[in-house]
Amino acid sequence: MQLSILLTQNHRLLSVAAIIDVFETTNRFLEEEKLDRQFDIQFIGLNPELPSSFSQYPYRVLSEVSEKSDLIFIPAFRSDDMAQTIQENAEFIGFLHRQFQMGANLISLCTGSFLLAAGGLLNGRQATTHLEAVDAFAQLFPSVQLQPHAIITQSENIYTSGGATSSFHMKLLLIQQHCGREMAVRIAKTFAIDMDRNNQLYFEHFKPSITNDDALVRTVQLTINKRFGEIKNVEEALDEVPSSRRNIIRRFKQATGMTPIRYLQKTKIEAAKGMLETTHKDMVEVMVASGYNDMKNFRLLFKNLTGLTPKEYRDKFGIGSMMTARPASVAHE
Repeated sequence: MQLSILLTQNHRLLSVAAIIDVFETTNRFLEEEKLDRQFDIQFIGLNPELPSSFSQYPYRVLSEVSEKSDLIFIPAFRSDDMAQTIQENAEFIGFLHRQFQMGANLISLCTGSFLLAAGGLLNGRQATTHLEAVDAFAQLFPSVQLQPHAIITQSENIYTSGGATSSFHMKLLLIQQHCGREMAVRIAKTFAIDMDRNNQLYFEHFKPSITNDDALVRTVQLTINKRFGEIKNVEEALDEVPSSRRNIIRRFKQATGMTPIRYLQKTKIEAAKGMLETTHKDMVEVMVASGYNDMKNFRLLFKNLTGLTPKEYRDKFGIGSMMTARPASVAHE
């Protein structure tokens, strides 16, 4: 199969290296079993020359490529200015449309999904991306059925994966589809990938930037950030702003990508997550300190935003879960 990696502007090097490592390892395992290599890797980019770090692979300038690839990977971007990044990579969009029409599999990793969405290829389809890019994605591409929790999505021959290590699950899926379950399991073991992950929400770190473009929105943000533990409902934050509720909500969503109540909920739950990670406070103390007084509602909202109950979250990320170096145990006969 022809596996093409787009060397986009502002791509994340680790994202590219991981594609190469996983699929070259698969090729090596196939050769060890006296089978043919399955993936022929090439790069496609905008610049006249391939970076020296990838010089052992074929390289094609985008304008010279007309034949179909079987798999086309769009790696993650390292830029936070996604609008500018999309503009710098706009030349790839027409190519992706043509390849899609020819039957190529289009695969975005992490924030690579922004490029697919910018070309309209994800309109009406389910898609995912890095959790910290979810709000920006939803704001830019309202026609996409964004699935923030999803590790992987597939719609026809278009695939998207969540952030960072979630992209390994995409590679495992493709290896299973083209090389079989046994090979996918072997690759998972080689790269120490847990195959049972089905949610990425608990990886989110909610730390929104404070807007400087709208004084009313900034006031609401600062009020929530400072007083979230005592604010019982969003009306208490909005009451301090001299404007109608409808106007504030509209402007707040335009500036932040979410409603004020969602912002308040995520701020409270982020505070609870911090306490679960770093303290031994019991669950009632955590609930009250984060601004809630009903355990059932607190648990429901926590699970809605993280995919885990507060206890499950503490078990995964709390002080007791911290990795420590231990001497390897030795089995004695």
